[in-house]
Amino acid sequence: MKTELSKNLVQRVALGDIFRRRAATSPDNIAVVETRGDTNIEISYCEFNKKINNFVYMARSLGIKKGDRIALLGPNSIEYLICLYGCAKGGFVALPINPGLSPEGIAYIINHAEANVLICDSDLCSLVLDVKQLVPALKTLISFSIFGDSITAPFQDFNKLMEGQSDEEVQDVIIQDRDIFEILYTSGTTADPKGVMISHLSVFILSLTNPIELDWQRNTVLLSTLPVFHCAQQTFNTSAFHLGGKVVVFRSFDAAAVLQAIEREKIQVLFCLPAMYRAMLDCPDSGQTKFASVRKCIYAMTPMDRRTLEDSIKLFDADFMLCTGQTECFPSTNTFRSEWQLKKEGNYWGESALTVDTAIMDDAGNILPQGGVGEIVWRGPGVMEMYLKNESATKDSKAFAWHHSGDLGYFDDDGLLVFVDRKKDMIKTGGENVPSIKVERVILNHPAVEAVAVVGLPHEKWIEAITAFVVPVKGSDLTEDAILSLCRENLGGFEIPKKVVMVGDLPKTTTGKLEKYKIRQSYATLYEKV
Repeated sequence: MKTELSKNLVQRVALGDIFRRRAATSPDNIAVVETRGDTNIEISYCEFNKKINNFVYMARSLGIKKGDRIALLGPNSIEYLICLYGCAKGGFVALPINPGLSPEGIAYIINHAEANVLICDSDLCSLVLDVKQLVPALKTLISFSIFGDSITAPFQDFNKLMEGQSDEEVQDVIIQDRDIFEILYTSGTTADPKGVMISHLSVFILSLTNPIELDWQRNTVLLSTLPVFHCAQQTFNTSAFHLGGKVVVFRSFDAAAVLQAIEREKIQVLFCLPAMYRAMLDCPDSGQTKFASVRKCIYAMTPMDRRTLEDSIKLFDADFMLCTGQTECFPSTNTFRSEWQLKKEGNYWGESALTVDTAIMDDAGNILPQGGVGEIVWRGPGVMEMYLKNESATKDSKAFAWHHSGDLGYFDDDGLLVFVDRKKDMIKTGGENVPSIKVERVILNHPAVEAVAVVGLPHEKWIEAITAFVVPVKGSDLTEDAILSLCRENLGGFEIPKKVVMVGDLPKTTTGKLEKYKIRQSYATLYEKV
C-alpha cells in the first residue's frame, strides 16, 4: 500500500492538486470573489485550499468514502466551489445537478447515479424535501446558508460540520488519472438523461489547454456568471485556477451588476451567452464606461447575430471568440478565433484545440474530405469515459474509434469547422435538407428580433414544414411579413418558413440551450387541416 501510494503521488494527474499548488505559489492571491447582494465576499488561495481540505475531512467524518457520489444542488457560490473541488481532492465523485429541473428530474438523476448524500444551497431546501420523497436511498442531507438562513432538520448545517475539521493537506488518497471526477447528466431532450462519466484527466488537460488556446496570462480575472453545474463554466473556472487567477462569481446574471463588476474587479475575460452580451449593450450606462481591463470575450451555446457582435466589439474593444464542446467531450474542443469573426458568415466553430482531433465522418465510418458534410467526431483526452449504466449508448458514441458528437458539419476552404445542424434538427422538407440554424441566422439579423427557433413540423405535402418561432424585441411592431420578406432576400425558396409564429418566449434549459423538442410537441398539429 505504501509503495502504491508513493507511486501515485509522484505520477498522478488529480484535479484537487491545483489548489495545493496555487496555495503554495500564490497564497495571497484572491481565488474567488462572489457578489451577494450589496456585499462582495473574497477568499484567497490559501484559505480556499484549507476549506477544500476541511471538506474532505468533513465528508470522511460522515462515512463518505472514495468513489462515493455526492449530489450538489445550487447556483454559483464559494461554498458550491468548495464542495465541487473538495470532491476532487477527496476522491469522491461529484454529481452536479441542474436546480431548474423538476423534483422528478432531480430524483431520476440521484437514483440513477446511486448517490445517498446531497448538499444544497439553503434556498433549495424545500425543493430537496420534495425530491427526498422520491429517493428512498438519500440518507444524508446537508445545506449551506448564503444569506444567514437557519438550517433545520432533516438538513445538517454545512458550516457547523466544517468547523473544527482539519485543514492539513490530504495526502492519503490514491487517485488515478482516469478515475471519475464527476458525473454530468445530459439534458434528456429526447429520452431519459444520460450520466456522462468524466475523469480527472479530461478536466485537467482541457482546462490547461484553454489558456494556451485563448492566450490567457497568469493571474487572469474571469467572469463566472453561467452555472457551474454545466461543463462550460466549469472548464473556464478551472483554467483560471490553474493560473492563480481570480474568478468573479455571480449567482445569476444581472447585466448592470456585471458591468459594474467588470470595472470594479478589472475583469479580463468574459464568458457569456450572446443574449447576455445583448443585455449588457442595452444597459443605459453601458456606453459611458471604457472597459479597459477586458481582453477576451468568449461566447458559446448559440450563434451571435452580426449586429450584437459588432456592437459588442465596439463596446469592449476586445477579442471575441466562439468556443465549443459538449458534456461528453470536455470543452473547449474548437475555437472560432477573433481574426475570423467578422470575415466569415455562417455558424463557424473554427480550429481544433491543441489536444483535440476533429474530423467529419459519414454513417459508414469514412472520414470525409474537405467540404464534405457529415457528423463531427472528436478524439482526445477530453472524451468521457462512458455513459453510466448504458453500454449500448457508450458503444455507439465511440463507433469507429472516434467520439460522435451528434452534430453535422464540414471544413471550409480555410480548414475551419462549420456547424450545419444537430442531426435531429436537420429539417427534411419537400425532398431537401435544410439546416434550421441557417434560417435562424437570417432571422436574427432583423433588429426587431430578440430570439428565434426554427423547427420542422409535420405537414401532409412537405413532410416537414419549416416553421419559425420568433420572440420580438419588446415594444416593436414586428410582423410575419417582415420576417418572410427578409428570408426571401437571403434564402432559397425551399428554405423560407411556411409560417412565422410570434411568441413571448422560447423554452430553454437553464444553460440557455433551446429545447426545440418542446416546440415540436406543442405545435405538432399546426398544419393539420381543420
